[in-house]
Amino acid sequence: MKTLQRSGGIAALYMALSHLIGLVIFIVVLDYINITDPMQKLAMNVEKQTVIFATNLLMYVFFGFALIVLSLALYDRIKSGAPALMQAATAVGIIWAGSLIASGMAANAGLSTVVALYAKDPTQAALTFQAIESITNGLGNANGEILGGSLTLLVSLAALRTGGLPKGLNILGVSVGAVGIITIIPALNALVAVFGLGQIIWFVWLGIVLLRNN
Repeated sequence: MKTLQRSGGIAALYMALSHLIGLVIFIVVLDYINITDPMQKLAMNVEKQTVIFATNLLMYVFFGFALIVLSLALYDRIKSGAPALMQAATAVGIIWAGSLIASGMAANAGLSTVVALYAKDPTQAALTFQAIESITNGLGNANGEILGGSLTLLVSLAALRTGGLPKGLNILGVSVGAVGIITIIPALNALVAVFGLGQIIWFVWLGIVLLRNN
């Protein structure tokens, strides 16, 4: 149990760090959000393919495996007092992890495809890239953080019932989880940024708790 709790704490801290680094790379370094023209976005992906490939591994693939470890650690910690809630939370966590891993792997596979196509037919490469991006965005929950929000909310509710985590952390988790769930509504999708920052804080706090209470 101690090893699993320690692994969960390390996983939570990694998830916070990788998410923060990924956001800085995509938003600040690459200015990805402000590039709306498909050809410009494709050209940037071709030019910065190594950076984007590594960031996809960091934010999605490795993040997904860390999420599996964290989900199992949380289940082991809280299951005795709220088994049904933690079974649901763990199931959501595994599904979320699989979705993120699939998103990162598909994005990197698609990147290789469009880079090769770009040299022959830039227009067709742009169309292909748009199709791939729609799929990877869907898998990565860009259209609403219902999986991440549900996991955070369920774990926090279970921990409130059992006292398995600090009360302040659980209140934060309930708030962040609720925000994540409502981002599935198109008009509220902009709150994804609020959810992302809130969950980074939740991961850091959670990681510290798991390591200290080991």
